[in-house]
Amino acid sequence: MAIGQKTADITVSGRITDAATNEALAGCTVVVKGTQRGTTTDANGNFQLTVPTENSVLVFGFIGFISQEIVVGNSSTINVALKAAASELNQVVVIGYGSTTKKDMTGSVKSVKSTEFNRGVINSPEQLLQGKVAGVNVTAVSGEPGARQTITVRGPGGVRTGSTPLFVLDGIPLDNSSTGGATNPLNFLNPQDIEAMDVLKDASATAIYGARGANGVILITTKKGKAGSNNLTLSTNLGISNVARPFPLFGADEYRRQVAAAGGVVDDQKASTDWQREISRQATTREYNLGFSGGADKLTFYGSLGVQNQEGVLKNSKLNRYTGRFNASQKFMDDRLTLDVNLTASQTVNERPPIENIVGAALSANPTYPAYDASGVPVRYQAFTNPLVSLQLQKDITTINRVVASVSPSFKITKDLVYKLNLGIDNATSTRDQQSLASTVPQQDGRLESAYGTNRNVLIENYFTYNRGWNNHNLTALAGHSYQKFYIQNRGWSINKFPITPIEPIYNPGLGQDLTLANNRPTGDALENELQSFFSRVNYQYRNRYLVTATVRADGSSKFGANNKYGVFPSFSAGWRLSEESFLQSGPFSDLKLRLGWGQTGNQEIPSKITQALFTSNVSATTSYPLDGTTTYPAGTTYTRLANPDIQWELSSQTDLGLDFGLFNGALTGTVDLFRKVSGKILLEVIPSDPIQPAATYWTNVPNMTITNQGLELDLNYRYVSQGGFRFDLGGNITFIKNVVNNSPYSVITSGSATGSGLTSATVNGYVNDQPIGTFFLREYVGIDEKGVSKYRDLDGDGVAGTDKDRIAAGSALPTRQFNINGNVAYKGFDLAANFNGVSGNKIYDNTANAFFYKARLVKGLNGPLEAIGEPNESINNSAPVSTRFLKDGAFFRLNNLTLGYSLDPKRIGLNRWITGIRLSATGQNLFVITKYNGFDPEVNTDRAVNGISSYGIDYLSYPRARSFIFGLNLTF
Repeated sequence: MAIGQKTADITVSGRITDAATNEALAGCTVVVKGTQRGTTTDANGNFQLTVPTENSVLVFGFIGFISQEIVVGNSSTINVALKAAASELNQVVVIGYGSTTKKDMTGSVKSVKSTEFNRGVINSPEQLLQGKVAGVNVTAVSGEPGARQTITVRGPGGVRTGSTPLFVLDGIPLDNSSTGGATNPLNFLNPQDIEAMDVLKDASATAIYGARGANGVILITTKKGKAGSNNLTLSTNLGISNVARPFPLFGADEYRRQVAAAGGVVDDQKASTDWQREISRQATTREYNLGFSGGADKLTFYGSLGVQNQEGVLKNSKLNRYTGRFNASQKFMDDRLTLDVNLTASQTVNERPPIENIVGAALSANPTYPAYDASGVPVRYQAFTNPLVSLQLQKDITTINRVVASVSPSFKITKDLVYKLNLGIDNATSTRDQQSLASTVPQQDGRLESAYGTNRNVLIENYFTYNRGWNNHNLTALAGHSYQKFYIQNRGWSINKFPITPIEPIYNPGLGQDLTLANNRPTGDALENELQSFFSRVNYQYRNRYLVTATVRADGSSKFGANNKYGVFPSFSAGWRLSEESFLQSGPFSDLKLRLGWGQTGNQEIPSKITQALFTSNVSATTSYPLDGTTTYPAGTTYTRLANPDIQWELSSQTDLGLDFGLFNGALTGTVDLFRKVSGKILLEVIPSDPIQPAATYWTNVPNMTITNQGLELDLNYRYVSQGGFRFDLGGNITFIKNVVNNSPYSVITSGSATGSGLTSATVNGYVNDQPIGTFFLREYVGIDEKGVSKYRDLDGDGVAGTDKDRIAAGSALPTRQFNINGNVAYKGFDLAANFNGVSGNKIYDNTANAFFYKARLVKGLNGPLEAIGEPNESINNSAPVSTRFLKDGAFFRLNNLTLGYSLDPKRIGLNRWITGIRLSATGQNLFVITKYNGFDPEVNTDRAVNGISSYGIDYLSYPRARSFIFGLNLTF
């Protein structure tokens, strides 16, 4: 070689596998030592990299495995088998203000990584978890794009307080309040940005979050960059969705026969219209995601841009989300100072049709009426409102802009002591416009309502972490302070009487003619809440087998009374790794750990300012008194709520006994947990015992009243990998849970308002002593009598059946069993993954059937399914009040998602110079559901709360759930 001649780069390729299983390691880093040059392995564990000289050293690294360094030499192919550091027991688990490994956990915590998430059209992080964690129940409120998800961790524990767990995004506890509109406040997160979700279930794990830990805590960790690895990923998905289970309504011919058979007169317009089909459509979802990550020894970064445009299966329904994220970590001062930055910005635009109006019309409209006239325009009828006309006249659009950002510098004071500052802000602004166009048929004045909201959440935290190991001991201690301030403001205004014009009110509000305060008084409210906390935790290990964790947090909140501003929430847990004992070293267990934990946590999810007095200056018969004996009411200020400085947190005490085990060299792993959570000091709005009071109700903690959740969780996973590369995973979990209310001061606390003709003021749910939350408290329907009238059980024996005194506890909306099955198979680039989930032991109140499907309506010319004539002897004059007649079994078993994927080697198509990975996938979502329930879907929870008291398990004109097929392409550069 001539002097000064440059040495040509050498191309090295190979495959990296798990030394124990021979399984390919995808995403493993391969870096030229001392440089920033590197790559990562594709889905098959393959890599290709150019190195400057044959003396170059390649560093192979993967989380949970021991790194290897290999000199290139004259080899062009290098295959590496990495040894696991300690199999999955070294898996990192985030536990709040720190992390630990799976083998060192003493609390009940479940970590779900991105590779395990549910696939399909995903709007919010709760959907990623459904069926993945024992004890966690996720229920979609409806099938609407972006709909709220009801999620509980080991059951609900309050009457008026929320049951939603605390979500913590990259160290920032999020506010559970709505950020505007009717959609899920967590929709702003792009699921593609989430690396892992860690669910803290028992009090020993959640007590570090004190007053907000009673309902569980879900820690969301977003993706980060890796040193020496620079990647660019591009993914695109196309989804096609249709209504999964439309109601089996009478077709036109059957409708004519049934109306006549019931004694009605058929108003026959000679058409054959499927009204459900008319209001629905084949919807499409388009997703585009661009991600880039990388870094060197001192700086790592991750960034992404995402777009999701989702159409709903009902016309005029859609959710568009636009997201951007940037995470970075920079080291300074010889790695003593680390600066972490996390930023996400998003906009969601949600358009909603008048759901209840169009679904109700589609279920009851005469199918012999045509939907369109000869010119293709929706027909306007005097007899009823064509739902297609409602779609033209009504519009509801919400736009939410949200930014969540944090800056977290940490400084290593000594080799054992680290100080960390966490500064975070979560700021959301929303605009909602609800528009009704003026119309003559149906007759309505034009109207525009606009609402503006601001949600701001500011966090400042300082904490120290001390970590020291010596001899057979290891100690980690944490102490810190947290301050969080929430500001929420809402304003609204409206204008009436818009003319019939092509210009929509939303674009020119000035066309409205009615600005009177009587009809269009501006509205608004604002509040501030503050939370100050002091927290500490100590983890101690002896001989890597005896584990102890102690936590205490003191929270002070502006929500609570002057006499109880602070609450103290302690916890204690211990673990014994029996598999490390000599007497079990030669046994069948690769891992065996016994855990025991106890702790107390709080719940502050209550209305603000209820500890303070509330006044009104309205002049009316209910707020003033005519001192001169006339009907002239003098102006003045009166109480509408008395102050109560003694209000404090609801308090949950929880005990957990757990066993973690591994058999067959870790091929079979599992967890068993017995838990008991007792929530006390229940907050209620009650009626004063003294009738001479300036206020009709007041808030208080009810002494002795408790809500108990107890049960058993079992989680199993079996993994098999053959020498030929065939991989098989089968896992699942089951939860048995019992909920009960004790010592309530009321015989029943009613909730769950029913809707429909003749159902006004009727309630469905009741909080009853010795019964679960979500109990249906109803008249017991026993059939039809000889007159064709409904019969009800006379429970109190007063000779009058069907009164309120005859109501019974007829079952609960809360499932007593939750079961989930997950499986995947992979071989030579192909992979197949399936997720099943289900519940049993729960009931659903079908308010839709109660309001729409009975014989009297059919005779009046309103359509329905066979259920409407389910009682052949029923009189056409029989009413349908709230009763167990419409209470149904809510159990189901669903194939939630099924994904078939293929990872194509870029070499096969000659693109390996530019592309390192290609993956094609097809996913089916909600492919089938086995259930006795005959509504749109058994997974439903229409919010029918009464005076803020939570309702459960009611279905009323819900948005139908979709069945979707998604086709995806992922490229890695």
